[in-house]
Formats: sequence, C-alpha cells, structure tokens
Amino acid sequence: MFCPQCGSTQSVELKFCKSCGVNLEAVRHAAAMRNPDDKIERERDITPEMKRYNEIKAGVIVSSVGTGVMIFLYFLMQGIILSGQNPPSDAAILSRVWLAGMIPFFVGFALIVNGLFVSKIQVEIARRASTAGDRSLKTEGETPMLRSADTNEFITPRFGVTEGTTKHLSSPTQKD
Repeated sequence: MFCPQCGSTQSVELKFCKSCGVNLEAVRHAAAMRNPDDKIERERDITPEMKRYNEIKAGVIVSSVGTGVMIFLYFLMQGIILSGQNPPSDAAILSRVWLAGMIPFFVGFALIVNGLFVSKIQVEIARRASTAGDRSLKTEGETPMLRSADTNEFITPRFGVTEGTTKHLSSPTQKD
C-alpha cells in the first residue's frame, strides 16, 4: 500500500504511515467505500436473493422482447419479399433480417442463466456468511453474546498520528 500523503510504500498491517504519520485506516476505509452502489443497496435492504430474482426477471423480459422482435421482423420482411418489388438478390438478405432479434433474446437468456446458476452461488455464499456470523454470537448452553461494535457509528479518525497530541503544545499551560 502506498501512503497518499508522502507516497512511501507501507505494510498492509500498519495503521499509520511510518514516514509521515497519516492514518492509513482512513485510506483503507475510503478505498473500501469506492463502490457507492453497495452503500445504496445496504440502505435499501436489497439482499442478494432480491438481486438474483430481479436478474432472472430482467432476463425473462429481455428474452421476450427479443422473441417479439424476431417474430415482428420475420413477418415484416416476408411481407416485403412477397410484395415482389425487390430484386431476388435482396430477398435472401431480407429473409434473414429477423435474426437481429436473436441478440436481445440471447442477452436475456444469458441473464436468466446467470441468475439461476451464478447468482445462486453468490446468494449461498452470502447466506453462509450471515449464518456464520449468527453462530459466532452464541455458544451452546449459554446466553447469546453481544455482537461486535458497528464501527460505522464512530467519528471518522483524524488523518495524522500527532495531530491531536501536538495541538495542546501551542497553548501555554499555567503552573501553580
């Protein structure tokens, strides 16, 4: 990890920069919060299961639109071909224009497959992580223990190690 203040290379375990004293925990926290969608999803209580359901639903909708486009283009192009106003060489091209509807169909199909198989694995991982967290709170035969403190409710730390300690040096202290 690089220090954002002085640019020196720091070990991952360090909380403060060895060279300038910048709070590296704050940097890690800011880097972890890079994706604003995660924060929005947590605020709206969007679970991985809901995301999976919405992905499957979107896949069904997009596949249906693709199928509709294919059917519409097939009949439209057949009508143009049967009108007889086109040269025979154009008929071969026009008879295959309906294949353009395959693009949204396969995109929707891919969304469905992803929702059914890949996202299912992600939901299972999230479920295991949440149940593992619940088990760690309780031991057999004992009352449940308190959960870990939520560090999001704390005030964000200052950026330097010495920032809070040297401020009192500038004001004279009175001795009796």
